[in-house]
Amino acid sequence: MSPPLTGPPAGSTRPADAHWTPPPGWRGYERTAVTGSGAAHWAAVSAEVLEWGVKTRSGFAVDPAGGSRRVAPDAEPWLVASVGPLRVREPVRVVAVVDGPDRCGFAYGTLTGHPVAGEEAFVVHRAPDGTVSLTLRSLTRPSAGVWRPLFPALLVAQRWYRRRYLRAFRGL
Repeated sequence: MSPPLTGPPAGSTRPADAHWTPPPGWRGYERTAVTGSGAAHWAAVSAEVLEWGVKTRSGFAVDPAGGSRRVAPDAEPWLVASVGPLRVREPVRVVAVVDGPDRCGFAYGTLTGHPVAGEEAFVVHRAPDGTVSLTLRSLTRPSAGVWRPLFPALLVAQRWYRRRYLRAFRGL
């Protein structure tokens, strides 16, 4: 049996929906950035996001469960952030996947051992004029255990990574 999520109910970031309101009790975040335009850019970005590209292009390694590099519902990979010689392994579970003609992406929820409790979504979407954008959504609060006292520093790291995520697909 899989371990329980430490974040909100699965799918709370609603990656399939164009509009979203964070649930109460969580630090909500949403930001959208244009990554490019055109059919070729859409094809590249939509394929990359479903293969963890937003994470790997932002400095994370993904240790996929089951050997698959493609995002899949209920997969439980480890996301690995390296800061100098320090490696932080973050256990997550994919809680939603969207793969449509003009919107694709995924959301994952945190598992015990993750530095924060919450859910994060990465969604690329294409407007009728061909503009391609990336939307980030997250719900965050302190995790239990050894990471709890470090929550303020983790929020600084989270802001740094968010900037990297928003630039991950530019020029692709």
